[in-house]
Amino acid sequence: MSLQWRAGYPTSPAFYGAVSKWFFTLTILWLGVAVFFDVYNLPRASNLPETFRATGGAVLVTVLLYTFIPVVTPPLQSRGQLFLFWGAALIGVLAWRGFYAGILGQPWYIQRALLVGAGASGRELAMALRERVETPNPFKATGTQVVAFIDPNPAYVGRTVYGIPVLGGYTELTDVAQTLDTDEVVLVQDGNVPLSDAMVDAVLRCSELGMHVCSLAELYERILGRVPVLLVGNNLANVLDTRENPGERLTLAAKRLIDLMAGGLGLLVVALLAPLFWIINRVTSPGPLFYRQQRVGRAGESFLIFKFRTMIPDAEQQSGAVWSQENDPRVTPLGRWLRRLRLDELPQCLNMVRGEMSLVGPRPERPEFVDQLVIEVPFYRARHAVKPGLTGWAQVHYSYGNSVDDARIKLEYDLYYVKHLSLFLDLRILVRTANVVLRMKGL
Repeated sequence: MSLQWRAGYPTSPAFYGAVSKWFFTLTILWLGVAVFFDVYNLPRASNLPETFRATGGAVLVTVLLYTFIPVVTPPLQSRGQLFLFWGAALIGVLAWRGFYAGILGQPWYIQRALLVGAGASGRELAMALRERVETPNPFKATGTQVVAFIDPNPAYVGRTVYGIPVLGGYTELTDVAQTLDTDEVVLVQDGNVPLSDAMVDAVLRCSELGMHVCSLAELYERILGRVPVLLVGNNLANVLDTRENPGERLTLAAKRLIDLMAGGLGLLVVALLAPLFWIINRVTSPGPLFYRQQRVGRAGESFLIFKFRTMIPDAEQQSGAVWSQENDPRVTPLGRWLRRLRLDELPQCLNMVRGEMSLVGPRPERPEFVDQLVIEVPFYRARHAVKPGLTGWAQVHYSYGNSVDDARIKLEYDLYYVKHLSLFLDLRILVRTANVVLRMKGL
């Protein structure tokens, strides 16, 4: 548009064919900059000020980068043309983002959920929802708003749980659901306590009225992207993917092909970077450049992973196997930068080529920690149903952890990945990983 209005460029099919490389360059630049500014973080999209800040910054940086690539991009012959280009891009993108954010905030878009059960599981869910959301409205960005609790315990009725009112017992379920214009009834059961006959009748009545009925685990997964291992009792159906998936073999075959290509490219990068890292390593922390360590992979089988060494030699000689600490003093100067950029994991491309790891999957854990976590964290072994990965769903959501509680939260993310494994989910993880690397948010 800027070229046509200010420079008189023709608007014919031949013109668009000749300048297609310009638009391709602009698209690539936008995607990279948008990832850096976290523009595609959907839970934040309903926050208009945050949306405009991130999008405006991304547009400005994209236009500046695009302008200073004269070999490929069209020459801008005047400041007016530059301002028109920047202004059109800014107004267009912000208008679309504002429209999109407005849609997310509309009452008809938000699912109104009624939680049946205000006990320990219900309180845990409400607390997790409050902690998860980063916008002023704690539920709008998730697409689901918890409007009330129903619980048979008279001691709960009339109270609030994390700001959510408890409005009545099971006998009032249908009336309360209709009064609040509820879209969804969520069954929140502590442990494996069966539903009473009266409760079943009330829930079926809600279903007859067109309300969607789901379990706590289903809502938890949909909003938080985690499997609530402490809230599902011993119900394996809420942890494992029990559905028939005819496309699973094709997905795994495609992942293997991607692993081979990405692994080969990664090994080439390792070969190019290794001499530089070796020189820096010799100066700052003499010792081997690479580090090998036992990890647990698919089916619980152990294998050797390869990493660029980021700690002093023999870092665990006195202590034995211990979790790495934030700002760990054992980390070398080079290692600190490698961790921030996630480059220390790059040699694991060899594990990818050998078929021991995948590009995306749960991060492989050390056998010493696995032995402990299998005992202390429910369903921990379920993460071994797929190959471990170079990056994973847990790594792009939960940046750091050095305790059993941290391991449990990461497991919940890992189990979500195992249940919903797909190439599209892998793509989402890779985009968010790029954001982590560009912002140097690694450990």
